[in-house]
Amino acid sequence: MVKESAKDLRELLRLPPGEPVVLAGHDARATPGAPGGKRAGRADSARLGKRLANLQERLWAAATAGDRRRVLLVLQGMDTSGKGGTVKHVIGHLNPSGCRIQAFKAPTEEERQHDFLWRVRRALPRPGEIGIFDRSHYEDVLIARVRHLARPAEIGSRYGLINDFERSLAEDGVTVIKCFLHVSYDEQRRRLLRRLDRPEKHWKFDPGDIDERTLWPAYQEAYELALERCAAPYAPWFLVPADRKWYRNWAISRLLLEHLREIDPHYPKGDFDVAECRERLLKG
Repeated sequence: MVKESAKDLRELLRLPPGEPVVLAGHDARATPGAPGGKRAGRADSARLGKRLANLQERLWAAATAGDRRRVLLVLQGMDTSGKGGTVKHVIGHLNPSGCRIQAFKAPTEEERQHDFLWRVRRALPRPGEIGIFDRSHYEDVLIARVRHLARPAEIGSRYGLINDFERSLAEDGVTVIKCFLHVSYDEQRRRLLRRLDRPEKHWKFDPGDIDERTLWPAYQEAYELALERCAAPYAPWFLVPADRKWYRNWAISRLLLEHLREIDPHYPKGDFDVAECRERLLKG
């Protein structure tokens, strides 16, 4: 279970590297570390948004002076867990010019001609940017495993390739924040039913989602393996209870803020004489 005593949300939600993961042992409606209930959580999310915007600007500004650091937020979870909603509510506080958002769908014909990390490398954030992956390279050890899209030996080798890839990112100045949005089986049903009940949400519904629910145990096992085998100090996994949308949004905002505060980017100093420039402007 997630620890409840730590003050830093990263400590509350981080999955210990090397330990077995049993998703059934984590309550998807839990609110570890929350500032209160729904109203308090939403109010605090708004305050966090302002602080995130400031830190993002500092990260972007630092890159103009050669700082190569950047952030990659990876969002994974079952259908309806709220990956798109997280992007809307959390990243909406940030300046779009400093963000790179990539939603990974089924590979294109061109992408299939390369190794599974090829398209991921092309979507990585540049120095100063915050990159957001709506799904990611983990699809190749999740749906590929459940749907038998590759040989078991090939899928097994991908865990090590992912670990090597994420280590190389960390060594190159990328702060990797991997969040598993943990939604329950019953909550997923409720959300799918709401999509059916609202015509303006029909575009988000796919009848195939019902078939996918029959594979729930297989997906849970695939996630447990990925969370266990690909958790490392340089790229940990954070398990975010996602049945309560307000908590999910608050928690991702808080995790992003804590990582940006640790990076602590600074505005670069100007390479010009401020007083002289002021004097010239006043004379003009």
